[in-house]
Amino acid sequence: MKILSGTSNLKLSKDISKNLKLKLINTNIKRFADGEIYIEVNENIRGNSVFVIQSTSNPANDNIMELLLVIDALRRSSAKTITAVIPYFGYARQDRKVAPRTSISAKVVANLISNAGASRVVTVDLHAGQIQGFFDMPVDNLYTAPLFAKYIKRKFNNKKLICVSPDVGGVARTRALATRIKADLAIIDKRRPSPGKSEVMNIIGNVKGKTCIIVDDIIDSGGTIVNAVDALKKKRSK
Repeated sequence: MKILSGTSNLKLSKDISKNLKLKLINTNIKRFADGEIYIEVNENIRGNSVFVIQSTSNPANDNIMELLLVIDALRRSSAKTITAVIPYFGYARQDRKVAPRTSISAKVVANLISNAGASRVVTVDLHAGQIQGFFDMPVDNLYTAPLFAKYIKRKFNNKKLICVSPDVGGVARTRALATRIKADLAIIDKRRPSPGKSEVMNIIGNVKGKTCIIVDDIIDSGGTIVNAVDALKKKRSK
């Protein structure tokens, strides 16, 4: 087994390799003057199972292209299996058609990773669980709820807690954490006048006098969280 790190989060890759007592594969990843990405694997990985660690976070397009080229380089180097470890899976918000003539970008990215030559995908808290079905390969969607539950129990012991979902789509995720810490559940009813902007319409649940824990998986502009906090503070004081 070998580990190869992309450039999206080298520290994470080093921490993982240190825990596994393995050295990262020696690679040369650089950009040409026009932005093109060059990938070179500087050691023999023939017949090895290789794990590629690369988030597709900002800049999402550059990191996705880098991941695809790394997978292709490993496939052409005769790696036995290639597992793409993607802690943050970009384009996951676009998992269905919400309006006519729009792209299902999550499916496009899944196709790209599959066609590049990956054998398996490991990711963390997918924005939408159904994205696993976009791949014709095994997908391991790891959940962070147990880690957060342990922290919350230690940090907020003896307080009245309520887990808040910032939208209807995140209820299942929020309920999973609420169940683990034995807390109540609240839901924020919101609408999006445009992408990246949200407006709170109503709060479902009793938050008065309670410590609110907002559970969300993606923060882009931060508008959803800020609006949720403002609405909860007003509701809690009533």
